[in-house]
Amino acid sequence: MYAVEVRDHIMIAHSFKGELFGPAQRLHGATFVVDVAFFRETLTEDEVVVDIGRAHDALKATLSPLNYQNLDEIEQFEGRQTTTEFLSRHIFDAMAEAARSGALGPGGEGISRIRVTLHESHVARAWFEGPV
Repeated sequence: MYAVEVRDHIMIAHSFKGELFGPAQRLHGATFVVDVAFFRETLTEDEVVVDIGRAHDALKATLSPLNYQNLDEIEQFEGRQTTTEFLSRHIFDAMAEAARSGALGPGGEGISRIRVTLHESHVARAWFEGPV
């Protein structure tokens, strides 16, 4: 299995509901380092997994509406806990759509799996991985 991974980051604010979250129930900030890995069985005719530049552009476009935002105020997240795990799936869905729609350029349709990892600190991370 071949893979290419791109990285970016976002800075957000949010809060959680429920005693499970302790002090994180209060509004707090987070800086997430976001890695997106694209997997495929064979390389394209150009001997790549995916165009890295287009993959990075798609990631930037996905993260832009979240960057420097209070996620508690984003309508599409209303009633949801914007945990690291939840956000990794949200970003996965957008990146999978980029692969299916051709936004990753020629060969993007051959991506079989994507893994989105959000690093919330140097000691904790979460990810979502699935088929495209």
